[in-house]
Amino acid sequence: MFRTFVMAAAIAALPVLSPLALLGQQGPPPAAPSTNGPHKPMTMPKPVNLKLLPKDISSEDLMKVMFGFSKQLGVKCTFCHVEDAATKHPNFASDQKPEKNTARTMMLMTQEINAKYLAQIHDPDAAPDQKTVSCGTCHRGHSMPETFKASEKPGTGHPGPDHPGTDHPPMPPKP
Repeated sequence: MFRTFVMAAAIAALPVLSPLALLGQQGPPPAAPSTNGPHKPMTMPKPVNLKLLPKDISSEDLMKVMFGFSKQLGVKCTFCHVEDAATKHPNFASDQKPEKNTARTMMLMTQEINAKYLAQIHDPDAAPDQKTVSCGTCHRGHSMPETFKASEKPGTGHPGPDHPGTDHPPMPPKP
């Protein structure tokens, strides 16, 4: 029940990158375009080491998801994926960087929030994308979410002269 978050700008960047390099695999250098007839479209290798995303996801769909994450966090592929020293391309199959496992944890968190909590909210006026959270909900283009600071303007209902401090008591523990 994983929801993909695709940005149009990310999709437009797909043809610029080598499909083999995108999946962290080496292969022969790309052949020069043939001038004697139609050329066969380049196929991308099957994704490997998928632990949360569907094992049968197409390479193209996987790249759309990954570029969506990249845009929502304002990072490049090497933020989560180790760069292969020999090829200077990300090794997408490697789990060497801890950020990759953090991303998996965050994916599980957003899936749970959407399925367990937001699915219970019945707001007929909200569009479907307003009833879900994604990486961008909190990150808003930053690798780390920025801390929310409440406005102190009068009349906003936020802390001001009549409501000193911004600390709230912690939520009670689950029964």
